[in-house]
Amino acid sequence: MSESSQPHHGSNPPGSHYQPALSVVFIIVVLFVAAAFLMLRYVSPTSTSGTTTLPPSQTTTTIHHHTVAKSSVRVQVANGTKVPNLARGYSQELLTQGWNTLPGVNGPKEKSTIVYFNPGFKWAAIQIANKIHVGHHAIQALNGLRPVPGASSDDVIVILGNNSGNRG
Repeated sequence: MSESSQPHHGSNPPGSHYQPALSVVFIIVVLFVAAAFLMLRYVSPTSTSGTTTLPPSQTTTTIHHHTVAKSSVRVQVANGTKVPNLARGYSQELLTQGWNTLPGVNGPKEKSTIVYFNPGFKWAAIQIANKIHVGHHAIQALNGLRPVPGASSDDVIVILGNNSGNRG
C-alpha cells in the first residue's frame, strides 16, 4: 500500500498546525503584559536618568520625571544682589548642564537665593537647587507670583541672593 492510502494516526488531521492549550496561551499573554508594564515603568525615553534621589540628609523621597527633558525646561536666573553679572554666570553654568536657560536679568533684591517653580516642575527646581548649592528650604512654588517681570511663562525662576557667592 502506498503512504498516501494508509490511514493517518494521531489527533491532528493531515495539514493542521499545532495549537497550544488555552492555559499556555494565557500564560504567554500574562508574561507579555507584565514585561511591557515593567519596560514602561522603568525605562525613561527622555533622559538617561529616570529618577532623582535626594541626599539622605534632605529626604528619602525619590522623584520620577519621565516626560520632560532638562533641555525643554525654561529656566530664568535673576540677580537679586549687587554683584555684577552674577545671573549671567549662573545661567551659563546651568546651560552647560543641559537646562534651557534664558539670558540672566536683574531681579528684586534678596538676602537668600530662592528657586521658584511652576506646577509640574518641582523636580527641576530640586535639581537646579542642588546644582547651585542651595538648600531645599529655598525651593518655593510660584503660586501666581511674578517675582521677575516677563518670566511668568518660565518653568523655574531662580533669584540669586547674597548667599550665592561670586561667579560672574
